[in-house]
Amino acid sequence: MIRNQRSQSTYEPEEHGEDHLEEWIQEYGHDLKWLAYSYVKDYAIAEDITQETFIKAYQKYASFKKESTIKTWLYKITINLCKDHLKSSYMKRVVKKGTELFRSIPSTKETPEEFVLQQDEDETLLAHVLKLENKYREIIILYYFEEFDINELAHVLNTSPNTVKTRLRRARQLLQERLTSEGSSQSE
Repeated sequence: MIRNQRSQSTYEPEEHGEDHLEEWIQEYGHDLKWLAYSYVKDYAIAEDITQETFIKAYQKYASFKKESTIKTWLYKITINLCKDHLKSSYMKRVVKKGTELFRSIPSTKETPEEFVLQQDEDETLLAHVLKLENKYREIIILYYFEEFDINELAHVLNTSPNTVKTRLRRARQLLQERLTSEGSSQSE
């Protein structure tokens, strides 16, 4: 009787957690890896951070208060792990290399020429986004690429909605300045 109670009380949450874990990996794995890459700029480390995110989420699911969505919670874990990594002594000792970016599958609706031009524009924009200061880069990525709203961003970044709006406006200005200055220097 005691053995059955123990096995039931430990078995059910693990099974339930495993079900969630598989769903999370399918639903958010690629996006979390991309987010981690945008911080650490190293594909292998981004994969490690993504795996660590899922491990932490699985271990801490029982303490998840459900005050936010699972997506917001997972993104917050990922961002914190990225920031921890960037502060680590490893980062202070090692020079980063690697520029591999995630590529999207081309649409069959556009011609190869249109695809190449669009891909070039996307790469240019992404390169400028990745060069932004961290607080502006994360706002742009989470708002435009991951489609978080202002309140979700405030929760994920532990800041006020007004701060999020200010950073978003400033990030847009910086991108616009950089893209227009690049465009004018190319035309000369």
